[in-house]
Amino acid sequence: MTTHVTLEDALSNVDLLEELPLPDQQPCIEPPPSSIMYQANFDTNFEDRNAFVTGIARYIEQATVHSSMNEMLEEGHEYAVMLYTWRSCSRAIPQVKCNEQPNRVEIYEKTVEVLEPEVTKLMKFMYFQRKAIERFCGEVKRLCHAERRKDFVSEAYLLTLGKFINMFAVLDELKNMKCSVKNDHSAYKRAAQFLRKMADPQSIQESQNLSMFLANHNRITQCLQQQLEVIPGYEELLADIVNISVDYYENKMYLTPSEKHMLLKVMGFGLYLMDGNVSNIYKLDAKKRINLGKIDKFFKLQVVPLFGDMQIELSRYIETSAHYEENKSKWTCTQSSISPQYNLCEQMVQIRDDHIRFISELARYSNSEVVTGSGLDSQKSDEEYRELFDLALRGLQLLSKWSTHVMEVYSWKLVHPTDKFCNKDCPGTAEEYERATRYNYTSEEKFALVEVIAMIKGLQVLMGRMESVFNQAIRNTIYAALQDFAQMTLREPLRQAVRKKKNVLISVLQAIRKTICDWEGAREPPNDPCLRGEKDPKGGFDIKVPRRAVGPSSTQLYMVRTMLESLIADKSGSKKTLRSSLDGPIVLAIEDFHKHSFFFTHLLNFSEALQHCCDLSQLWFREFFLELTMGRRIQFPIEMSMPWILTDHILETKEPSMMEYVLYPLDLYNDSGYYALTKFKKQFLYDEIEAEVNLCFDQFVYKLADQIFAYYKAMSGSVLLDKRFRAECKNYGVIIPYPPSNRYETLLKQRHVQLLGRSIDLNRLITQRISAAMYKSLDQAISRFESEDLTSIVELEWLMDINRLTHRLLSKHMTLDSFDAMFREANHNVSAPYGRITLHVFWELNFDFLPNYCYNGSTNRFVRTAIPFTQEPQRDKPANVQPYYLYGSKPLNIAYSHIYSSYRNFVGPPHFKTICRLLGYQGIAVVMEELLKIVKSLLQGTILQYVKTLIEVMPKICRLPRHEYGSPGILEFFHHQLKDIIEYAELKTDVFQSLREVGNAILFCLLIEQVLSLVYKNTHPD
Repeated sequence: MTTHVTLEDALSNVDLLEELPLPDQQPCIEPPPSSIMYQANFDTNFEDRNAFVTGIARYIEQATVHSSMNEMLEEGHEYAVMLYTWRSCSRAIPQVKCNEQPNRVEIYEKTVEVLEPEVTKLMKFMYFQRKAIERFCGEVKRLCHAERRKDFVSEAYLLTLGKFINMFAVLDELKNMKCSVKNDHSAYKRAAQFLRKMADPQSIQESQNLSMFLANHNRITQCLQQQLEVIPGYEELLADIVNISVDYYENKMYLTPSEKHMLLKVMGFGLYLMDGNVSNIYKLDAKKRINLGKIDKFFKLQVVPLFGDMQIELSRYIETSAHYEENKSKWTCTQSSISPQYNLCEQMVQIRDDHIRFISELARYSNSEVVTGSGLDSQKSDEEYRELFDLALRGLQLLSKWSTHVMEVYSWKLVHPTDKFCNKDCPGTAEEYERATRYNYTSEEKFALVEVIAMIKGLQVLMGRMESVFNQAIRNTIYAALQDFAQMTLREPLRQAVRKKKNVLISVLQAIRKTICDWEGAREPPNDPCLRGEKDPKGGFDIKVPRRAVGPSSTQLYMVRTMLESLIADKSGSKKTLRSSLDGPIVLAIEDFHKHSFFFTHLLNFSEALQHCCDLSQLWFREFFLELTMGRRIQFPIEMSMPWILTDHILETKEPSMMEYVLYPLDLYNDSGYYALTKFKKQFLYDEIEAEVNLCFDQFVYKLADQIFAYYKAMSGSVLLDKRFRAECKNYGVIIPYPPSNRYETLLKQRHVQLLGRSIDLNRLITQRISAAMYKSLDQAISRFESEDLTSIVELEWLMDINRLTHRLLSKHMTLDSFDAMFREANHNVSAPYGRITLHVFWELNFDFLPNYCYNGSTNRFVRTAIPFTQEPQRDKPANVQPYYLYGSKPLNIAYSHIYSSYRNFVGPPHFKTICRLLGYQGIAVVMEELLKIVKSLLQGTILQYVKTLIEVMPKICRLPRHEYGSPGILEFFHHQLKDIIEYAELKTDVFQSLREVGNAILFCLLIEQVLSLVYKNTHPD
């Protein structure tokens, strides 16, 4: 029975094929692809703050302030990006050389047209920094009011102010660094003044203000410090900001590397702002208001990233502060000593240990959650969810720690470039960036960097695969923690507060519960004894806390944490703190919850946090060093680029243990490309990254393919090398090594490498190059034979055998043309009946073998005559090629040359057997046919003419003399009779030579026939 399928159904069935999973067995030795990335953003920036009317009103107001300050921080980041990625425009614009230049007006008009949008950005930047300083100082002034100082200020608020301090430090350093900004503004100003663009006084004044703003170093810092110093008690608030940064840093209350470094910069810049004409940080330290000893210990980490490839030495903040000189002895961080933190090689033991331990634990969960597919379907207990939650957090912290190590080592190296005295390989003429990257790392440091990057990216893949499992566990755990805490833990303090009539405490506790509680049945139990200040009944009061996989919103979490923090703060609006109204165990419980809930925000955005913890994009950006070249370089070559330096180091050293990591350094381009497009939002930076990737990947494939071919060629040469010869060499102390084993197989299985959004079949690219190398290798073997005499045909067969084995070994990992097809193409024997080898055999027979060799019947060999009667034939010299195009390596080339030398001075059975094998019946038939033509030509031409001549000069009568004359007499008689023939000049040179050629041809045919008979008997034993 025929089934009818409509066209629509057929097309839908075809569409379904796209959804069919096609898993391959490709080993995972690359980072996760970032061409398409989905990240849900749950951060509302407090837009939903009005929904939480049940919260404490002033914290909702504080959320409003937070929201506007966060927007200003984002704007500040945009200006930082603008300054960092600024490339000089004026340098590319033609300059007016003299006032008499006829087109100077046109040049100035175009200059203004090009530069006006850029100068407008600079003007907006100047206004922004003024507004930001006023806003920051306004907040400081409000918080430093005498009455307000007694009140509680949340950690989140202090950290936001700390972010402002960090923003000012970054913007000021970027403005100081960018000379091209000042040059572009000067060029615009000159052109605008010539064209009288700025006619009104206000424009002239604003332009002058911008010139002074750009020209004065540290202008933002100076303005900030001047405005802060007029605020009474500003140092107290800055001390709180510095202290919270110290506390967070000490307790590792940060997740991403940028958060850690931000805390350090806030400490340093905060101390610099505090230490001025009005306040003295050393007096504050004496009053125990701040702890300089602790900060000094933290500043042992001497260099931290500032922005992009710009770094800051933390000790500089201390050294440039007002009262440093008289208190120099109190600091150890300002002394020049290398921190052990910058020696990555020493930390590798601990990093490997942490990696193995965590990977083992992750594998245990991964196997059960992902492989068996039970992850999302099965409901787990709170303990199981908590374990997964802790695992996710520890994984992110480990990744962040390793990324921080890499960035700190890189930062320190950029600040401390090498020179020709520290590194003998570094030339005196090397550029600063070259000294900071290319020559600044030892081989061990490069390997350590590669290994850590591989650990980071490898673990990112594994955690990314479990993202759905982690997300469910994170939401379940956070929901359970919040609900248990609000519905259960806070019942007891609420009961006591109601009983003792602590109205403020009641209002805060109720606000917390109303903000976060998700009650069973959608409403709070009205008969809860704690609401009346009563104890629970003897049987207990049953509260069922629901379980859901739902996390709180960012505003919700902020409100709850801030209100909890107000309960345990040392300050409050009244004389008596709320903390004193709570029991000790409850205070500890709130403190513990407040500390652990810090990471909730990061974990709720697990995908984004994972990416930030693994982001190593700054290893490529080099705008600061490009600025230092003052236009001499548009971009640095790949030899100075860190991703290529690390990749190339693996390829050059051929270290087997590192070969599988070779794709991980290339992922730094993925990070940089993603950052350039999504964070910097600069197309030209992405284009430069893409151009470098195109060049580097070509180099990578070229070098890798050559290495793989050389490895398998050397392996084949070693396998086929005579074992007795190898043993004999060993007896004489000469060891011919086997090639060390390498892990190319894993790389050859890579079918879809992800690079800048492209899926690349690495196996196919390598196959293309190795095919070309095989063709070249075969061509070189035949060319080598063509450049030598007939004896080299033995060497040709050895080379063919080695190439055949190489082809067989490589064919296990890639799809190559058949060896016979390759051989025929190299031999020019695809369509022609005979190839290069056959032609050269015949050529050598005709021009060298027949005229110059003499047969020795006792040894059954042909040897070259002592006195040649013909000129040496001219042969082309073979091209000089790499050793791996011959036998595989230099030692193997020497070994095979020694073996081959024993076949060089004769032509015998080994050579004839080889000729038969290489030429085959068809080739031999062609050679025989041509030889017969030569013999026929000799017999009918040269020999026939000489025979006729000799017959003519033969004596007419030559009787046999009597025997009585004796042997000498008879000999003398014949000698006399044949005197004319013996004295014939051309007898020995031409007649005998022609006869030799005919004889050699006949013997050659005879010996070839014998070998063919032997071959036939061996192949047909019956």
